[in-house]
Amino acid sequence: MLLRTAWRRGAAALLLAPGPKPEALARGLRLRVTDHVPQSTVPSDTATAPEVESVLRPLYMDVQATTPLDPRVLDAMLPYLVNYYGNPHSRTHAYGWESEAAMEHARQQVASLIGADPREIIFTSGATESNNIAIKGYLPVSHTFFFFSGRICSSRKIYFHTDAAQAVGKIPLDVNDMKIDLMSISGHKIYGPKGVGAIYIRRRPRVRVEALQSGGGQERGMRSGTVPTPLVVGLGAACEVAQQEMEYDHKRISKLAERLIQKIMKNLPDVVMNGDPEHHYPGCINLSFAYVEGESLLMALKDVALSSGSACTSASLEPSYVLRAIGTDEDLAHSSIRFGIGRFTTEEEVDYTVEKCIHHVKRLREMSPLWEMVQDGIDLKSIKWTQH
Repeated sequence: MLLRTAWRRGAAALLLAPGPKPEALARGLRLRVTDHVPQSTVPSDTATAPEVESVLRPLYMDVQATTPLDPRVLDAMLPYLVNYYGNPHSRTHAYGWESEAAMEHARQQVASLIGADPREIIFTSGATESNNIAIKGYLPVSHTFFFFSGRICSSRKIYFHTDAAQAVGKIPLDVNDMKIDLMSISGHKIYGPKGVGAIYIRRRPRVRVEALQSGGGQERGMRSGTVPTPLVVGLGAACEVAQQEMEYDHKRISKLAERLIQKIMKNLPDVVMNGDPEHHYPGCINLSFAYVEGESLLMALKDVALSSGSACTSASLEPSYVLRAIGTDEDLAHSSIRFGIGRFTTEEEVDYTVEKCIHHVKRLREMSPLWEMVQDGIDLKSIKWTQH
């Protein structure tokens, strides 16, 4: 509600401001209105009126990296950022009691989403911390990882941990049916706040994990430190919204994903979809465009926020180890782009992304000598390349 109100006020101020009005925005670019208000709250005759600055931003199609905060989550968090600010571990007054009640309600919301007991949920700073607790808190320093399903692990009396940051709230999960012993959860992957997550630790049969840090013994001794009430309230609200809208979100995202894939495949040859064509989450689409470097395509698509399958933020030029692990050729792994479709992605945004992608892939291929050789019927695998 506050986000919508702020947007309307900013847009109104922009329209009422003197001077030439902004031209119609180019498709695919969103207008972010930023109010620069005086920092002092003391009224002053000399205080200048708030300036309004318009900033063009690209479309957001990278929801696997992070998701925007759902306005309903913000509404749930706001009271605990302003009025209900007590320490949830203060047991001697109402400020602590009301924060503790909110914290426990959030624990119940998280547990309900994955079919767990609230006592099995430990709040953390995110999935990375949860992973560290699960692995370093249980396994010795020198260890071997076994990648099995939960049922196989259970039959062999091996604890089964899964980093479910990208799955929680998007596909149905039940820790008991799936025989999961430890699960890592991240708030900002499910339209919740950043800086908060949780770890599920099975109670029966009990999974014993050692705490990685010492302190006040909060979270049943597993994670010392004051629990940030506004953040866990946001995590709980995000889990509740996800549970209520999972089926609707999945159908809608599946439709948009199919639209994106079909349009690209219809208009571009030599495009490979990475991953299992049937058993995958529809909102995460990884496509390899043969004879096009993924980084070059990302740079060309500057008005769409996307991610490359290769290590674009690293000094290493090695392609994604995930793509290599599922059998993708190195050349195709280097030419991959990840499209993320989420709860707030629109059909217009998908169409714009497709239009731009097709245009730039064709343009980059025309500049590629490899593409020219393929068009001339030359088998690239038959060529013996030499290094100089």
